Amino acid sequence: MNIEILDLGLIDYERAWKLQDEYAAEIAKGERPPTLLLLEHPHVYTFGRKGNASNLLWNEIQLKEKNISTYWVDRGGDVTYHGPGQLVGYPLIPLGRLNQDNRLPEADYVGYIRKLEEMLIGLLMNYGIASGQRPGKTGVWIQADVHSRCIHCKPENKQKHAKIAAIGVKVDVNGVTRHGFALNVDPDMDYWDGIIPCGLTEPVVSLADLLEPAPSMQDVKQDIKAAFCTIFEKTL
Repeated sequence: MNIEILDLGLIDYERAWKLQDEYAAEIAKGERPPTLLLLEHPHVYTFGRKGNASNLLWNEIQLKEKNISTYWVDRGGDVTYHGPGQLVGYPLIPLGRLNQDNRLPEADYVGYIRKLEEMLIGLLMNYGIASGQRPGKTGVWIQADVHSRCIHCKPENKQKHAKIAAIGVKVDVNGVTRHGFALNVDPDMDYWDGIIPCGLTEPVVSLADLLEPAPSMQDVKQDIKAAFCTIFEKTL
């Protein structure tokens, strides 16, 4: 089945959240094909279902000074940051009907997350960046030997694993996915100082930290489109 891919540019978080609801309802009714939304957000911190308010480090005055919005949302995971220079993808994909307990089989839900990770890992490999998964954690990570190449990172962090892409999803009652992935292309990394990302102490990096020059946002979008369709069109 073909996937519709929409580039929404820079869009307010709440507006994009509502669009997901609208489009997912249409997909469930068979009125819209599976859809991937690609976009960037203005500065925002979002907390998932496992969110812990203590992982927000900046106070209300600092948030206002930096023009950061905050939202508690219905995806998995804890707190993360979105902002200009970060490519966000919201796949709206029908994974199948729920069982009698209104749940997807565990393999379907976890398998979907693993596919998102594998797509991003393949994309990064095309840029010459070796990355991978970590047991018990979602997202895409680079090892210390790759992190040591970081141009702007703190010396004490270069010997640690670092996250380059985050994943947090929801599957609604109709089996349609919401939310998705966020790949750090060239965002202002100072905004990560305001949170403990996903409640974890490992550092966060971007493509621009590891590549000189970094690929443009437009180039990354084109590469994501191809990688996403390769992974998902054959399974729908």
